[in-house]
Amino acid sequence: MKAHHLNCGTMRPFGGRLVSGRGSAFATAELVCHCLLLETDDGLVLVDTGIGLEDIRDPSPTLPWYWRAVARPSLDESETALRQVERLGFRAEDVRHVVLTHMDLDHAGGLRDFPHAEVHVLREELDGLLEPAAKARYPLGQRAHGPKWRPYEPTGERWFGFDGVREFRPDVLLVPLIGHTRGHTGVAVRTGGKWLLHAGDSYFFHGQLEERPSCPPGLALLEKGMETVRDLRLSNLERLRELVRDHRSEVDVFSAHDPVELARHQLHRTR
Repeated sequence: MKAHHLNCGTMRPFGGRLVSGRGSAFATAELVCHCLLLETDDGLVLVDTGIGLEDIRDPSPTLPWYWRAVARPSLDESETALRQVERLGFRAEDVRHVVLTHMDLDHAGGLRDFPHAEVHVLREELDGLLEPAAKARYPLGQRAHGPKWRPYEPTGERWFGFDGVREFRPDVLLVPLIGHTRGHTGVAVRTGGKWLLHAGDSYFFHGQLEERPSCPPGLALLEKGMETVRDLRLSNLERLRELVRDHRSEVDVFSAHDPVELARHQLHRTR
């Protein structure tokens, strides 16, 4: 299986990086929307969709003004998953499956660009649409076309110490990492003799997985502000640290928004 690492939305919030080893409220970060495009024997699989074409053409209905003020997205059409799929020589219809880590607006914005795709998501995340905060967090416009949902029920197997793992296909697994949202999941992909683990928004900064964790203050504040189950978010973050410590040679972990991790994978692909 061939994996393409895509940036499907650049964002530049304040207070999101370290300056001389310390956090600065005035330092501008560069965040990405790290998505995976998988070439499989059953067509293309897209892991997360980033910001979509309609979000960029008319942002107000699906990207609220306050989110744009904080995230400061570039809103560049060339960064959409659809345009990048096309540049690789494929069509929108070739994306037969979309696997979502969760349904926040910067992860599910491109669903409308692939209306024919089956959308794989944890049942717990779909249930979150019924919660009071869903209207703001999960814009209706991003799913008004009626996605072809394929929900995964809350039962599963064990994978590197993580319970409740659900199989989309033998080489693509949904690894529950609850906390950021109630149905948040990592997506594990077996390729090249090693597992890739897209950890979604389980963490925002690569330094959080180090032996001595670090995180810019703005990102730490954002993580806390967006969490739904704090204890589970923190415990799953600790389990990711243990995974990296004990199984680095078997599993490559990365998050959705860290540009350092994205650049590392894109550089590796060009070699």
